[in-house]
Amino acid sequence: MHKSASQNTASDLLYPTIGPFDQRMMKVTGGHRIYMEQCGNPKGIPVVVLHGGPGGGCSPAMRRFFDPSVYRVILFDQRGCGRSKPHASVDNNTTWDLVADIEAIRETLGIERWFVFGGSWGATLSLIYAQAHPERALGLVLRGVFLMTRDELDWFYGGGAGLFWPEKWAEFTSGIPEAEHGDLIAAYHKRLFSDDLEEQTKYARAWSGWESGLAVLEPSQMRGVSPAGYARAFARLENHYFTNGGFLSDEQAILSNLDRLAGIPGVIVQGRYDMICPPARAHTLAAGWESCNLVMVPTAGHALSEPGITAELVKAMNELRSSSH
Repeated sequence: MHKSASQNTASDLLYPTIGPFDQRMMKVTGGHRIYMEQCGNPKGIPVVVLHGGPGGGCSPAMRRFFDPSVYRVILFDQRGCGRSKPHASVDNNTTWDLVADIEAIRETLGIERWFVFGGSWGATLSLIYAQAHPERALGLVLRGVFLMTRDELDWFYGGGAGLFWPEKWAEFTSGIPEAEHGDLIAAYHKRLFSDDLEEQTKYARAWSGWESGLAVLEPSQMRGVSPAGYARAFARLENHYFTNGGFLSDEQAILSNLDRLAGIPGVIVQGRYDMICPPARAHTLAAGWESCNLVMVPTAGHALSEPGITAELVKAMNELRSSSH
């Protein structure tokens, strides 16, 4: 018995996982080497995928949002995470280094313009890249918008999200003396960058667990404890970027430069119950970006794997392939 379109699940909409036709380590500035891969159609419409975190790394599952007969998909691990080297390093690791890396990849591959696809921190980086190089962006597809503002950090690390998840907030704060609770980013920074690797790993898992525990709407979908290496890179890089305000001056703030996105088509897919990146920022962004369409998914949280999020992202990429010709 065949299912109707309305009966299809989000996983039914994803494209089969295919292997990359190109994998390489690229030497970039500051002593870093970044892992990059291409999959799909070598002559297809180019799209670069920017993973979250900072420090999350890319995965084979991220290839599945794109029709492999249509898209030339470029994924890479940002500095310090995934397969990039040196692992968990914050030296010469800023937002502007990452923007330069994206351009280096584009130039190396001989791509004139491409779609930019990113969620959470990947959405932040997508927006900053497009504002720095608007002539290179065919369009943006964003999920779980994060604009790297103090208010957003205060919400997630200052107790706002903890009002909804008090038991998880208690776990996150339990390893920090109460006297340091006024600035948990700083308190974790001290421990994530200590000289004790065991201490780094302990607090990296606590930092990563707080975020991953709030990523999905359905508790049954929650993930287990992160491997030590992944957690250490994720936590150290996130904390490094958040400690430094994303390396954005007031003049470089995303909302201060919306005019740079004029004419660039955009789709924002936002979960209504996103606890990590609440919908208010996506709404503000869409209100100031005329060529953007905000899709609010009514029963979804933050994660790329949320069924409603998955379906809308696949739909967006399928619709954009037609408009790009």
